[in-house]
Amino acid sequence: MAHNKFQDTSGPSQRQRRVGELIRRRLSEVLTRGEIHDPDLNRLYITVGEVRVSPDLRIATCYLMPLGGGKEEEMFACLKRNKGELRRAVTHGLKLRFAPELRFRADDTFDRLEDSRRLFDKEDVRRDVEGS
Repeated sequence: MAHNKFQDTSGPSQRQRRVGELIRRRLSEVLTRGEIHDPDLNRLYITVGEVRVSPDLRIATCYLMPLGGGKEEEMFACLKRNKGELRRAVTHGLKLRFAPELRFRADDTFDRLEDSRRLFDKEDVRRDVEGS
């Protein structure tokens, strides 16, 4: 079977991970320092959990959540409204051929972690795990 260089199922490359982490740190700094001129965005406390970058490094999907939960709709509205300015601020100083398009998604990591905790708290699951 021929190997298709455009279909990589092994996960993100080291370069994708490195660029994603650079963008995550920079986005976090931009939001923390209030570098975007939008008072609605600057009064929100936003956690940047992860940034995943496409193989061609042109799209950066940012997984975010408002600190303390809630205000998710307001957060996404502010981010969407300031998408261009965020893109410029985040990629300023990064040595990339292209400024990646920023896409914003809800970070559900904590929700999944809580679901796992609830699952392991069930008596029958705990019995199965301990019995193994």
